[in-house]
Amino acid sequence: MEKEPIYTNRLIHETSPYLLQHAHNPVDWHPWGEEALRRAREEDKPILLSIGYSSCHWCHVMEKESFEDEAIAKMMNERFVNIKVDREERPDLDELYMNAVQVISGGGGWPMTVFLTPHLVPFHAGTYFPPEDRGGIPGFPKILVVVSDYYRLHPGEVDKMVIQVKNALNQITSITPSQATMNEAVLTRAFEGLESQFDSTCGGFGKAPKFPNSMALSFFLRYWKKFNSKAALEMVELTLEKMANGGIYDHLGGGFHRYSVDERWLIPHFEKMLYDNALLSRTYFEAYQATRKVRYRHVAEEILNYVLREMTSPEGAFYSTQDADSEGQEGKFYVWSRDQIKASLGKEKATPFCDYYGITTHGNFEGELSVLHIAYSLRKVSELYGIPIKELEKLFEEGRQKLFAERERRGRPGKDEKILTSWNGLMISSFVDGFKATGKEQYLDKAKNATRFILQEMKKDGQLMRVFSKGKCQVKGYSEDYAFFIQVLIDLNEATFEIEWLKEADELNERMIQQFWDERNGGFFFTGKENEPLIAQSKSPYDNAIPSSNSVSVFNLIRLSHLTGKESLKEKAEQILRLFCGFLSEHPSGFAHMLSGLSFFFNPEEIGIIGSKKDHRTISMLREIYQAYLPNKILSLMDPQEPIEGDWFPSLREKGAIEVPTAFVCKGFTCLPPVRDKKELKKILR
Repeated sequence: MEKEPIYTNRLIHETSPYLLQHAHNPVDWHPWGEEALRRAREEDKPILLSIGYSSCHWCHVMEKESFEDEAIAKMMNERFVNIKVDREERPDLDELYMNAVQVISGGGGWPMTVFLTPHLVPFHAGTYFPPEDRGGIPGFPKILVVVSDYYRLHPGEVDKMVIQVKNALNQITSITPSQATMNEAVLTRAFEGLESQFDSTCGGFGKAPKFPNSMALSFFLRYWKKFNSKAALEMVELTLEKMANGGIYDHLGGGFHRYSVDERWLIPHFEKMLYDNALLSRTYFEAYQATRKVRYRHVAEEILNYVLREMTSPEGAFYSTQDADSEGQEGKFYVWSRDQIKASLGKEKATPFCDYYGITTHGNFEGELSVLHIAYSLRKVSELYGIPIKELEKLFEEGRQKLFAERERRGRPGKDEKILTSWNGLMISSFVDGFKATGKEQYLDKAKNATRFILQEMKKDGQLMRVFSKGKCQVKGYSEDYAFFIQVLIDLNEATFEIEWLKEADELNERMIQQFWDERNGGFFFTGKENEPLIAQSKSPYDNAIPSSNSVSVFNLIRLSHLTGKESLKEKAEQILRLFCGFLSEHPSGFAHMLSGLSFFFNPEEIGIIGSKKDHRTISMLREIYQAYLPNKILSLMDPQEPIEGDWFPSLREKGAIEVPTAFVCKGFTCLPPVRDKKELKKILR
């Protein structure tokens, strides 16, 4: 029987799993809100702002070491107004104060620890602090005393620091249109910049820790397609193979972990994020379309199947994260000893299985345990044991199923079951991609279900909300919520040709422009007119773990411009690209999706079909389009049997009476002769 908690603070009334994890700390935590901010002003106390997320390993460590310690909590309560924020619920606060952490300390990460004046300006900041001095890092109690005394005894110095930090934040967030020339040479310079960071041995970019930069890989695929760059495709394939073979990939359950702590993709940080798996499944599907290599399709499908099994709510929307930890240990759920595998599979089958998946006596992880990874090729194991490859494949498939079933009986990692509009947007688009690449209707059905949930539960009075958790909808949506969800609606129209999706996309896009567009310099602010005002307003330009709202909007605006005939939308896309053009070749690793948007802007491929959605000839042409790698396509269909009111699809409306079905393809400013069957279409699409 669980012991009754000794302490309960204000976080007990929140819905965020991360905040609820801290609801029984002895710290007098407040959620971000007027009560806490007013108290800081009235008592003239500095604010201790702690930002993290539920699956963050070091957030758990700092909680255990410091926030559960009564003596440390007493110091925090006496000296500060303490505020806890879930970065996934409030990405605006996270971005703003992460910028401050980087300005003040030169580093960044989570847990984020920021000390603010009562007027919310940071004057000291850091990340994880140990409970005592350790490894050159001052202990947290010492920090609490020094910072609070400094605030109380040196108000003039604090005021100077506040001015400096505020100026620095305004400089970071202020972006004016670039004077750089915007042409396709930018793509080549950016490609060369990214290529110089490529790891030609293990794939990926940079050194350890290594993150799966799916957006850079997608840009490389586009670059290969446009410039016939063999090197670009080779780098993509090397990376996708190495990641899928590595321990960063869950070989039993599907899906990717957050990142690899080494260069070889071997030992992961074990948390699984919805957005990583959304972006990676999309890239693997793209690679399958580009190369027709079934391995890439299998990996992408295993990701989607993992999400359906582990990360889907009863209502059909998608959860946010799975923890790295289970039973208090990082990775415990995922690692194996050689003896455990022998006990499960029997010695005869376990021996080749262990060799193939790199399970050794000494292990590659802590405590003589191993992370599964593909250590040898099937051919090599086949030769070593004299077992035909087909038999090996069957043996390994049966072995994975047995180990998966056994793993399911272990203590499971925690799960953050809040539903975020933006991350759901990314995942829904990947399910649409899955339908297009495989033809599996179940993926399209899941995409529709999740989309309907957001429209019914997370859209209030015409505006998107960001978070749904424990039956409550809260936090007004940010520009990324709008951009990613508008993308979903356009994607669904391309898969179903049901005009309602497109009408919804157009309406939300108009609202997004009204709420977030910068009339002075162009581009979308991260926060809008109805969001809480902060000390600085950012356009959140970087494609980091997820694409920026501006880079996704470039695609949305161009697609909607073609589909609606609204030229002003394409002009806005061009304004965004001009705003960030100077960054694209100078800092390509931070703008990979924007680079893909620039390629799209220069090379749109408009494909329109006039024909019945039920005609097998129309369906066969659509299948040809869906299975081809056409990253710059804008697809529309007009069914003469289902007339649509309004001015949709202007390029198809001007065709007049024609024989149906007929497909029209325009590449850039050149329209090709119309075609009437899939063989003709295939010739002009390649």
